[in-house]
Amino acid sequence: MARSLDGLTFAPVSDQAPGQVGTRTRFAYHEEAGGIWAEYAGGDVVRGYLVGTREGDRLDFRYVQLRTDGTTASGHCVSTVVEPADGRLRLEETWEWESRPGSGTSVVEQVIEHAP
Repeated sequence: MARSLDGLTFAPVSDQAPGQVGTRTRFAYHEEAGGIWAEYAGGDVVRGYLVGTREGDRLDFRYVQLRTDGTTASGHCVSTVVEPADGRLRLEETWEWESRPGSGTSVVEQVIEHAP
């Protein structure tokens, strides 16, 4: 059985192009009955949301974001949930802007919060 994303926080492993998500961006995921959604912010993103579905280890969602320069952008992403040996979850993503030209791949990994 695939592990739930509900309540997990993810962060990109590397920066993307300016105006996109970067290592300071944090995604707070939720999951229920095959639906997924997340709020995200940080770096060049003031506020972002994604919503979609999960079937097994495949996520399919749309995203929209407000950037620090006051512009908005939206797109589509398909991700594969991977569980590396260290026990964290990783999302290997293929995305495409719908509001402008451009596409690419990225990886986000589960952030493990350490107690002080």
